[in-house]
Amino acid sequence: MRVAIPALAICALAAWGAAGEKASPPPPVFPVGLDLVNLTVTVRDAEGNLVPNLKAEDFTVLEDGHAQTLQVFAPAVEPGQAETLALDLGLLMDTSESMLNEMRLSQEAAVRFLEAIPRARDLMTIFFDQDIRISRYDSEHQQGLFSRILEMKGSGNTALYDAIAVYLSRVQNASGRRVLVLFTDGDDTTSALSLPEIIQLVRSSTVTIYSIAFTGSLPSGSSQGLSARAFLRHIADLSGGEVFTPFSSKDLDGIYDKILAELTAQYVLGYVSDNTHRDGKFRKLKVEVRPKGMKVRYRGGYYAPKDG
Repeated sequence: MRVAIPALAICALAAWGAAGEKASPPPPVFPVGLDLVNLTVTVRDAEGNLVPNLKAEDFTVLEDGHAQTLQVFAPAVEPGQAETLALDLGLLMDTSESMLNEMRLSQEAAVRFLEAIPRARDLMTIFFDQDIRISRYDSEHQQGLFSRILEMKGSGNTALYDAIAVYLSRVQNASGRRVLVLFTDGDDTTSALSLPEIIQLVRSSTVTIYSIAFTGSLPSGSSQGLSARAFLRHIADLSGGEVFTPFSSKDLDGIYDKILAELTAQYVLGYVSDNTHRDGKFRKLKVEVRPKGMKVRYRGGYYAPKDG
């Protein structure tokens, strides 16, 4: 399906419906269901090794400085809570002109990623330049997706921010883990959304964002290149994800091994906030792990529900 993004307000774009209809509800908030806040956490030791065998009592979740009581604890190494750990995967493929020199490596990267990653419950792909084209594939019918990836050509302007927003809006109410992988140079030239607006949407979302950053064709040391790299790093940090920069095909296997290892060593923590105010305000999260010295990665907060 081909979706063109008009110059809509941020609320309407973020709430884009499944059939492409545009609406104007309040800005998106973190989908809490029965006020259950879910948080995906990655833990590494001081040497950078993943730590997959922690127990619930090893974690403390603080919301605005207040310790919360965990009601959900689901380590990926013990897949006993299928719905909590289910993986929804999004791939955003940049087909704009700025990616022309990196297109072959990007195509190889995407195909090899799909071959390496475990089958997801849901796989959504978005090909974008100045237009946005959305497809869904189940785990048994990915050959058509491989063909589409290999047919990509670099042309047109880049609506990266709008493409991210469309994906976030489509999965904001899904259960389980949501992972978005960007194949892009990070540059944006034509989106309806501004940089502050897309940062706000990422901050509101529960999606973990990994970027495969093809920034080699952007001018070295230029403000354009620095801004693109900084944007990809910022949204990874906000969402608890990571940025990887392949310089040749030999770098890809190592990158995918790292992503796959993270997905199989994550924890999903859930709690009902002791703050009952439905005021729509941002609530800062902090996760502490014992023993001390662990490096913990997770999203930095969420927006509370708001009545009215």
